[in-house]
Amino acid sequence: MAAIEIIREKPQNPTALQFAEHIEKFRSPEEAMKLMRYFKTGEGQYGEGDIFMGIRMGQVFEMAKAYVHMRLEEIELLLQNPMHEIRTGALSIIDKQARSRKTTLDQRKLLYELYLRNTHRINNWDLVDICAPHVVGGYLYISGEPRDVLYKLAGSENIWERRTAIVATGYFIRKGDIEDTFRIAELLLNDREDLIHKATGWMLRSAGQVNRPQLQKFLDKYAATMPRTLLRYSIEHFDKPLRSYYMGLKRAG
Repeated sequence: MAAIEIIREKPQNPTALQFAEHIEKFRSPEEAMKLMRYFKTGEGQYGEGDIFMGIRMGQVFEMAKAYVHMRLEEIELLLQNPMHEIRTGALSIIDKQARSRKTTLDQRKLLYELYLRNTHRINNWDLVDICAPHVVGGYLYISGEPRDVLYKLAGSENIWERRTAIVATGYFIRKGDIEDTFRIAELLLNDREDLIHKATGWMLRSAGQVNRPQLQKFLDKYAATMPRTLLRYSIEHFDKPLRSYYMGLKRAG
């Protein structure tokens, strides 16, 4: 069934059960095997034990558009579902609600709180990246609330909470506010997980587009000792001589 057919079906009072039954139509065992390999669900891998239905993400996101007016209590039910794509749909709905100009600050707070109390259900990098910028970072920026929660998440034993901490600053960066990105990156420099190195490098690279001298000052201090993946992601937009310079610092270090 094509994605455009999903859009035509927009329940008036959408429920978690309706969403789950609807998305079931697109299940593909063959695609599920590909996704399980891609998202590293094998023993000892970062996505160990996650279960996939085999639904393409484009289809999931189209479904989220059709169910975007779902109530929070129904969304939370979706987040308890063991199927990765159903939780993806729930988080996509949350993200779309958070992005809407019609969403009030009180509603944004409820979305933010919903995310934070369900981090144990947000158990892969794609799930974090869907929501963290607008739902977590967006709420903190718009509300002006203290950002201490991000520093607490950065110190968590949970890899996905740590990724949330740095990826949430993506919203701040878009507003030209980059200080928390550098501070949290500093806390995550010695993280043991490659997925944290990638996310941190991604955010540093973005912050560098706002203020290149500040990124270079950070790299002058840490390039020799930071993980190679983190450094490579950070300097991706530099010209070749400058990339070579910082990689040289890493080799010397």
